Amino acid sequence: MPRLLSFCLFLAVVSPAVAQKHPFTFEDMMKLKRVEEPAPSPDGKWVLFAAVDVDLAANTKTPHVWVVPLTGKTNPGGVPHPSPEGRVGGDEREIISGQDADRPRWAPDSKRFAFVSKKEGGSQIWIADFDGAAGTVTGVHKLTSITTEADGELWSPDGKNILFKSDVYPECDGAPTEEAACNAKKLEDVKNSKVKALVFTHLLYRHWNAYKEGKRTHLFVIPAGACVGAGVSPAQPGEAGQSAEGGCSNPRDLTPGDFDAPPLSLGGQDDYAFSPDGQEICYTSNHDPEPAISTNKNLWIVPVRVGAGDSPAAVIAATKNITAENKASDSTPLYSPDGKYIAYRAQQRPGDESDRLRLMLYDRKTGEKKNITEMFDGWVGAYAWGNDSNQIVFVSEDRGESPIYEVRANQPFPNFQKRGAQIGWSAIARGFNDDVAIAGDGRTVVFTTMSLRLPNEIQTLDLEALKHKQGAWDCPPGQCPKMPEPTRLTRLNDSLLSQIFTSPLESFWFTGAHGDKVQGFLVKPPNFDPAKKYPVKFIVHGGPEVPMGDEWSYRWNFQLFAANGYVVIFINFHGSPGYGQKFIDSINGDWGGAPFEDLMKGLDYAEEHYGFIDKDRECALGASYGGYMVNWILGHTNRFKCLVSHDGMFNAESAWGATEELWFNEWEFKGTPYTNREMYRKWSPHEYAANFKTPTLVIHGQLDYRLDVSQAFDLFTTLQRLGVPSKMLYFPDEGHWVLKPQNSQLWYKTVNDWVDQWVGR
Repeated sequence: MPRLLSFCLFLAVVSPAVAQKHPFTFEDMMKLKRVEEPAPSPDGKWVLFAAVDVDLAANTKTPHVWVVPLTGKTNPGGVPHPSPEGRVGGDEREIISGQDADRPRWAPDSKRFAFVSKKEGGSQIWIADFDGAAGTVTGVHKLTSITTEADGELWSPDGKNILFKSDVYPECDGAPTEEAACNAKKLEDVKNSKVKALVFTHLLYRHWNAYKEGKRTHLFVIPAGACVGAGVSPAQPGEAGQSAEGGCSNPRDLTPGDFDAPPLSLGGQDDYAFSPDGQEICYTSNHDPEPAISTNKNLWIVPVRVGAGDSPAAVIAATKNITAENKASDSTPLYSPDGKYIAYRAQQRPGDESDRLRLMLYDRKTGEKKNITEMFDGWVGAYAWGNDSNQIVFVSEDRGESPIYEVRANQPFPNFQKRGAQIGWSAIARGFNDDVAIAGDGRTVVFTTMSLRLPNEIQTLDLEALKHKQGAWDCPPGQCPKMPEPTRLTRLNDSLLSQIFTSPLESFWFTGAHGDKVQGFLVKPPNFDPAKKYPVKFIVHGGPEVPMGDEWSYRWNFQLFAANGYVVIFINFHGSPGYGQKFIDSINGDWGGAPFEDLMKGLDYAEEHYGFIDKDRECALGASYGGYMVNWILGHTNRFKCLVSHDGMFNAESAWGATEELWFNEWEFKGTPYTNREMYRKWSPHEYAANFKTPTLVIHGQLDYRLDVSQAFDLFTTLQRLGVPSKMLYFPDEGHWVLKPQNSQLWYKTVNDWVDQWVGR
C-alpha cells in the first residue's frame, strides 16, 4: 500500500485522537530532534548517527551520538502505528550524552568510532570504544589537540589512520612539528593584535558567511592510536606522522599549498576518501588562479606515505591530478571496495554550477573514465558503492521527491521504463531521501528520509528482496514488479508528532511558460473546512536551481506557515531540478521571464481550481533567488497584499561586485556588467522601482556574503523614499540563513505578524 494512503487510513482509524491534536507551533519545532546521516557499522550490526537537540532558552544546538540495531523490530512502509503495542522500529538510544558529539565514523573493526566534539573548547576529534554485544560506549578520549581545530574525520580502511580537515595558514607548510607551531603562533598573534585589518591579494577573500583571513582548508592524517594525556597520537615507526623514535606526533598535512583542499562544503557527501588499502586518499580541490570565477574542481590523489621525510615538497611531487582534462567540476570521490575504480560526480560546462551532475568511474589501472549515467537526465546526488564493487545506489530529485536509484558499473544503462512520452529510470525507493549508505551485510541500504509531515528519520531497504522483485528492466509502464517498501529504523520524533496536526502535501500540474507542464504544490491549514475561504502564503524557492517538494525544513516550514489558518502554495518553476536538464537550463539569462510566468500561471490555476482560496488575500514570500523574485514581483504586479523579501538581489550590477562566487552571476547573466550590462539591467528589480506599491518586509543578515546586506539596505531605502509601507528585520549575527534558535523564533514571528497585518485571517 502506498505510504501516503496507508497514513491517511491510519488517521481515519484513530480519528478520535485527531481531535486532541493541536496545530504545529514554533516551540514544537524546536523540540524535535534533528537526525543526521547514518553510519552503518562494518560488521553489519549497528547504525550510528548524530541527532541535534535545540535548547531555545539557552539559544543552543547540541548534537549527540545515537545508535540503533540494523536489524531490529521494524515496520515495513514506515507508517506510524496507532498504539504503543503496535509500534515497531524506534530501538534507537543515545550513547554519548555527557558532551556534544557529532559526525560519528566507524573504525573498520566496529569496536571504536571517531566523532567531533567541542567539549574542551574548539572542535577536535575524539575516539569512543564501543561494546558491540551491548551496543554501548565504554569510554571516550580525545585524539587531536590541534590549535587550528579539526573536523570532518574519516577512519582509514586499514584501521591505522584518521583523516580530518583543518583551516591553516598555507605559509606554515612544513614538517609537522614546525607547521603546528607556526599555526599556533599566527593564531595567537591575531588574537593579541589590536589591529584587525585584513589584506587581500586575490578574490574569494570571503565565502558565504566568513572571511578567509589568509587560511586554507587542508587535509591532515594522524595515527588512530590514542596518546593519553597528550592530545595527539602515538606513532609507531613506519606509520603516518611518526617521529624517528616513534611516540607522540603531530598530524601530517597531506594537501600543502595555497589552495582549499577540499573546498568549502555546505553539506552533503565528503569531497575526500581513503583507498580500500588505506594507502592513498583522493580529494577535491580547485587550483585555478582565480577560484571566484571558476567551477573547475579536480580530483587529486596522494599517497598517505610519500617518503623523503614527508616534506611539503615531497607531498606535492607525489600528488596527481586525475581529472585535469575536465575544466568543469569533479567532486565527491569514492573508491570501489575492490579498489579498481574511483567513482565521482562530474559536470561538463565550466562556470555552471547547475550543469547536470553525472556519475563517473575512473579506472585506477588504465586511467580510463566513463559516464555510467549518460542516459539519466537528472542530477546524481549522494551515492554509495555496493560490496560487490558493481552496484551503486544514488539519490536524485524527481518531481518534488528525491528517490533512490541504482546502476551497475558493468551495465551503465539499466533500469529504464517509459513515463508517458518520457524515458526515465524507475526508482527502487520513492520519497524524499538522502545520505545513502550500504551496510556491512552488503544487502541493506541505509538512508535518511523526510516528508512534509516528518522530519529526518533513518530507513532501510533490503537489496536482496529487491533483486527478486525487479524482473526485466524494460517492463511496460504500470506493469513493473512492485518494489519492496522501505523499513523505518528510527522514531525519535513520533511521540511529539503524535500530538500535532499536520497536513499532507497536494500536487497539481498546469501549463506554464513555453507551453511546458509545470508542477505546483498546496498545503491546507489545520481543521480545514472546504466551505470557507482561506488566505494564501505563496512561497518562492531559492537557488534558483533548488526545488521544493515533499520535504521538511526548519527555516521555511510549510506546516508552520499553514498552522495559523493559511493555504500554502509553491511552484517548481522553470529552473527547478527534477524535471530534466533542459527545464533547469531554461532560467539562464531569463531570471524574471519564464519563472515569473510560471509563478503567476500556477497561482492563477490554484485560484481557479481550489474554491477555498481567497484570491484577494495573498502574500508572496521568498529567500535568496526567492527574495530576488519577490523583488521582481514588487515591480511587475500588484496582485499581492504584501511581500516578504529575504536575502534577495535588488540591484543586479552592484550584487555582482559584492558577491564572492562570481561564476554564479556571470553564468546566469551571461557575462559581467561590463561585458553584458544590458542583461543585468533587464533583469534587475531596482530598474522597476517606479512601480513599487505593495507593502514589503525586508530581511537580511550582515554575514551574508552570497548576497551582500547592502542589497537589503538599498531595497529598504527605496521603499521608504517611495512611501511604500515597509519594515526591515536585520540580523547582525546571521549569514544567508537564520540559524540561531532565538533569531529563528523572531524571524517566524516577524514574518507571520507581517502577513497577518496585511492579509488577515
